[in-house]
Amino acid sequence: MKSSPALLVLLAAFVAAPPLHAQAVAYVGATVWDGTDSEPLAGATLLVRDGRVVSVGSVRTPEGARVVSVAGKYVIPGLVNAHAHVTGRWAGEGVSDPARRVEGDLLLYARYGVTTVNSLGDEPREAFAVRDAEERAGATLARARLSVAGPVIAATTEAAARAAVAANAAAGADWMKIRYDDNLGTVAKMPWEAVHGVIDEAHRRGFRAATHLFYLDDAKRLLREGSDMVAHSIRDADVDAEVLALLRETRSCYVPTLTREVSTFVYAERPAFFDEPFFQRWADPREVASVSTPDARRAMAASPAAARYRGALAQAQRNLKAIVDAGLPIAMGTDSGPAGRFPGYFEHLELTLMAEAGLTPRQVLRAATAGSAACLRRDDVGTLQPGRWADFLVLDADPLADVANTRTLSATYVAGNLVR
Repeated sequence: MKSSPALLVLLAAFVAAPPLHAQAVAYVGATVWDGTDSEPLAGATLLVRDGRVVSVGSVRTPEGARVVSVAGKYVIPGLVNAHAHVTGRWAGEGVSDPARRVEGDLLLYARYGVTTVNSLGDEPREAFAVRDAEERAGATLARARLSVAGPVIAATTEAAARAAVAANAAAGADWMKIRYDDNLGTVAKMPWEAVHGVIDEAHRRGFRAATHLFYLDDAKRLLREGSDMVAHSIRDADVDAEVLALLRETRSCYVPTLTREVSTFVYAERPAFFDEPFFQRWADPREVASVSTPDARRAMAASPAAARYRGALAQAQRNLKAIVDAGLPIAMGTDSGPAGRFPGYFEHLELTLMAEAGLTPRQVLRAATAGSAACLRRDDVGTLQPGRWADFLVLDADPLADVANTRTLSATYVAGNLVR
């Protein structure tokens, strides 16, 4: 009997299509918190197919799916860092290729459970290609995801500022970044006409602008100019009703980066975390040695800036609590990646500092997952909801009881792939 053309098309499609449950994996038995307002589900099944979440809950494991027991564990979304840096500094000692060095940074972040990294400026140019490779990798990705800002814009005129935005846009940047700070009175700030040029040109081209800042009054003016991200805490004074109203009106992301302050004074003596097994698991011994030399310790101990930044940390924590109490959204960021700011571990330290500021574990974890994803306008990460990438952490203890339990990390998955 001769087959009809329609039947031949249908048969060809059936042969070419993968089985219904191709690459389906069921992670069974854990208590799963999906990153939303929902309560954790005990004894749940997290079903993943082709790198994305299919469902979470009391679901039937499809026939032919691979089953991974995570009984007795706790599963949460991967951490999303809204303000970090990739530098290539943290790759293995034998890695020389610049792109591989960027990937080494991202692998280190992922090993510590940070599955998405927003690098806010001055990345190696190879970082753009590494970011672009994610789309091709798709469900095979097994290191942290990346977005980039390109060169931090430091123009001194409006025309130069607009030209810098155009150059970064042409290079493929995801964000525009400016630094508006006087380094505790030691350098001149960027002229306001240049600030206006960056933010206005960024918005005209469909980009958002992140602003490094320190002072309350500067934050108010930057928010009025249209800053889309307060990329560091306000650290000189208590936040007031005016800045809270501006944050609410502009919907700007507020990213505390508390560990940035810590890195300015903590190495005056040997920090306790150097002896923590979780830190030691992947910390670069070369960097530990670099910040631990007698000369480096003496210099930090004698630095007037270090003493001021120690006080700035306490101010930043008070302001973080006030902003959260006002019902405003926050994102998690650390400014990790440069010298002395250990990628991956500093994110867990940041969570602890946020909790010490008075936030509940749920508030901290929301900021570090769904909150940061919302700040970055990413609807594919941050929660374990159907259709989103299966980026998740497997923990040995409940992080909603104590956020320090994120340090009981036993496995990281990116797109359903175990990070080795």
